[in-house]
Formats: sequence, structure tokens, C-alpha cells
Amino acid sequence: MPESSLTPSAVPAAADAALMLEVAELVVTSLNLETVAADIQPDEPLYGDGLGLDSIDILEIALVLSKRYGLQLRADHEDNTVIFQSLRSLSDHIAQQRTK
Repeated sequence: MPESSLTPSAVPAAADAALMLEVAELVVTSLNLETVAADIQPDEPLYGDGLGLDSIDILEIALVLSKRYGLQLRADHEDNTVIFQSLRSLSDHIAQQRTK
């Protein structure tokens, strides 16, 4: 049977449930939200109608997550709309980029 052409490093890391819950808890505590972290749905939008965050909230979250996970989240990053789309997309990005 031939070996797979995909090596472990070729497959992007995806966040597990524990990381998503940890990120949700950081979001809730850093923004003093009146919601329970476990109630945030993984694919619920973070902006607008979903969790209801605005650009200032996202900047605060980016600062907290950068410090916690040792990654760079820049305000001018072209993929920010994708990265901050949902808890799942944010957690997946952290899983791929984290240094801590």
C-alpha cells in the first residue's frame, strides 16, 4: 500500500473542543460579556447578529489572544474577516499559529 502524500505538517492544525472553549472563555472574560462561554456556538458569527461584537471588541480580543498564545494578530491583516468570522475560525487560526 503506498504511503500517503500528506505529511502531518501538510495538514493544517484544527482546533479541538478544549481550545475552542478556552478561547470562548477568554473572549467572555476579556470583554465582560453576560454570556456563558460554553453557550457560544462554534460557527456563530462574532460580529453583528451573532455574538454582537464590534471592531473595538475584536481589537481587545486580538490583544488578549496575542499575549496568551504568542501569536501576531495585526489590525491590517488581510484575512481578519475570515479569522474573526466565528469561534471555530478564530480557534483554528490559533491552533495553526500559536507559539505558546
